[in-house]
Amino acid sequence: MPVLKPLSGNPDAPSQYKQPSRKGKKAWRKNVDVTEVQTGLEELNTQIIKGGVIAEKQSSELFTLDVVGDKAIPKKYPKHVSKTLRSDEIIAQRSAVPAVSMRKRPGDRTTDGVLPAKRQKTNYVTHKELTRLKKVADGHHDTTIAVVDATYDVWDEPDKVEEAMKELPFLPINKKPKEPKTLRQPGISLAANGKTVPAVPKPKGSSSYNPDFTDYQDRLMEESAKVVEMERKRLEALREEQAKLEAAAKSAAEAEAAEARADMSEWEEESAWEGIESDGEGLATSKRRSQRKTQAQRNRIDRRKEEERKAKHEAAMKLRSAQAERVKQIAEEIEEREKALELAKVELDDEDEEGDDNELRRRQLGKFRLPERDLELVLPDELQDSLRLLKPEGNLLKDRYRSMLVNGKMESRRKLPFRKQARTTITEKWSYKDFRI
Repeated sequence: MPVLKPLSGNPDAPSQYKQPSRKGKKAWRKNVDVTEVQTGLEELNTQIIKGGVIAEKQSSELFTLDVVGDKAIPKKYPKHVSKTLRSDEIIAQRSAVPAVSMRKRPGDRTTDGVLPAKRQKTNYVTHKELTRLKKVADGHHDTTIAVVDATYDVWDEPDKVEEAMKELPFLPINKKPKEPKTLRQPGISLAANGKTVPAVPKPKGSSSYNPDFTDYQDRLMEESAKVVEMERKRLEALREEQAKLEAAAKSAAEAEAAEARADMSEWEEESAWEGIESDGEGLATSKRRSQRKTQAQRNRIDRRKEEERKAKHEAAMKLRSAQAERVKQIAEEIEEREKALELAKVELDDEDEEGDDNELRRRQLGKFRLPERDLELVLPDELQDSLRLLKPEGNLLKDRYRSMLVNGKMESRRKLPFRKQARTTITEKWSYKDFRI
C-alpha cells in the first residue's frame, strides 16, 4: 500500500520576515508576513465555534463564585466537619456583662504633677437663699400671687375660644372646616324595598354547616337558576355581537363591489372617449343645450318648495302634539306606579323590618356598580358531617364594606393604581444670548 505524504514546501502564504527597504519588488504587499494575522483569525474562529469571543463576554459568564463548597468533604471527613473550633465556641458565647477594656486607666491618686487652679464653687446654696426657702416652706411669701380662674376653656366651642383669643392677636386662629349639610342626613338605602340593610344580617337556614334538606335544596335551585340566566344572557350577547360582525362584513363586501362597479363604469366612459367603444360607434348623440329658466318656471319651483316646507312643518307639529299627549300618559302611569309602590312599601313595612340586599334598586349611587356578594354555598358532594372538616366561607371585611355601600354610607369607588400627574415641560434659558450693545 502506498504511503500518503504531504506536499513538499511551506503551506503558509509567502512572507518576508525582514524588510530593510520598501523600494523594491520584494517589498510588495504580496510578500508581507501575514502569519500573525492568520493565526489571530483562526483563534477567533475557534472561540466563536466554542461559544463566543472570550474578550467580549462578561466576567459573570466566564467565572463562577463558589459559595456552597464541596459537598464531598463532609461525607469524607464527617468527624472533623461536625466539630467546631474552640475559638468559635468562645466567640459564640455572648455575656450580658461588657468586656473589660484593655487600655490603661489612671488611678485615683495618680496625677501629672501639676496642681489645678482653685475655682469658686457655684453649685451650693447660699445662706440667704436657704433662709428664703425656709420662710417659703413656713408659708411666708414676699409677693403673693393671686390665683384667677380662666375666662374661657381651651376645649370649649370654637366660637367662644375665638372671642377669648381676640385679646391675643399674635396667635393664629385655626378655623374649623365647614361640614356639608348632607353629613347629618341619613344614608339612602339601595335595597329594592328601601329599608336599611343590617350590618350583620341574620343567617338563614341554608347557611348552616348541616342545613335542612328543603332549605338547602331551595337555595341550590335558586342559585342554579341565576347562573343559568347569566349564561343565557352571555350567549345571547355573543350571538348579537357575531351577527353585528357578519352584517358589517357583508356591508363592507357590498361597498367594495359597488366601488368596483363604479371603477369599471368610469373605465368604460374613458374608453368611449378614447374611441375604443365598439357598440356606440357611428351613433349620433344629441346633447341637451342649457337654457335660461323663465320667470314662470322659477315661480313654479318656489311654490313647490313652499308646499314642501308647509307639509314638513305640519308633520313636525303633529309629531310634537303626539309626543305631548304621550308625555301626559307617561306622567299618569308614573303617578299610578308611585301610588302602587307606596302601597307595597306600607305592606312591606308591616311585614319586614329589615332590608334585603339581594335585590337592589335600579338607580345607584355613583357611576360604578356595587361589588357582587360572594356566593357562600357548597355543592352537595362538598357538605361535611363534622365541624372539624368544615371550611369557613366568606370574608367579614368584604361583607361590612358592601353593607356600608348598600346602606348609602359610602360611594362605590374604583382603585386607581397610578395617579394622573400634571404634565410639565422643562426648558433651559439661554442667558448668554441676552446681551446688549
